[in-house]
Amino acid sequence: MIGLDTNLLVRFFISDNPIQFSKVEALLQSLTEDKPGWVGLAVILELSWVLNKIYRIDKVGIEQILEDLLSRKEIVIEQAEVVRHALQIYRGATVGFADCLISSSAHAAGCVRTLTFDIDAAKTAGMTLIT
Repeated sequence: MIGLDTNLLVRFFISDNPIQFSKVEALLQSLTEDKPGWVGLAVILELSWVLNKIYRIDKVGIEQILEDLLSRKEIVIEQAEVVRHALQIYRGATVGFADCLISSSAHAAGCVRTLTFDIDAAKTAGMTLIT
């Protein structure tokens, strides 16, 4: 198993650098279920942020990219079920994916609630507002 950094995934999904894209494409094609790539939660979090804030990818585009990653048998996502749950929350949320991942991670860890000052996160990501 080999770890994959955020910038590799950005190059692959954005395709803004043809040389780096072809290298990443070849790398991903070389991965198998027996010798997969590994993507950590920090990479998922950073990827969603970079796609939205730097490349202005909309919510639907981010959902599609995350679904693509989750569906690949040659890529292992750290805590994939937490990421899937966060993606479900994100579909109905008005906040960024990061808030949804925070809520999902806390839930998976056994937290009875996740406290926040963010009104939108409390309304749509399942957190509890501190007033």
